[in-house]
Amino acid sequence: MDDLAVKIGLLIRKNRTEKKITQEKLALLCDIDRSYLGRIERGEVNITVLKLFEIAKTLEISPTNLLP
Repeated sequence: MDDLAVKIGLLIRKNRTEKKITQEKLALLCDIDRSYLGRIERGEVNITVLKLFEIAKTLEISPTNLLP
């Protein structure tokens, strides 16, 4: 796993759980599969900048909050 992908995934999970949003709900709102979101949060995949912005928008935060 890429260290950057892991850090981004952990920040996504942290922000998602702080807002009390389930993986399933966030995935639905971002139009991605829940298992793919799980892989993102574990840092198993590299996401596109577009997907990072979409997740941030859904979480109502700045995309920079998802960058280490």
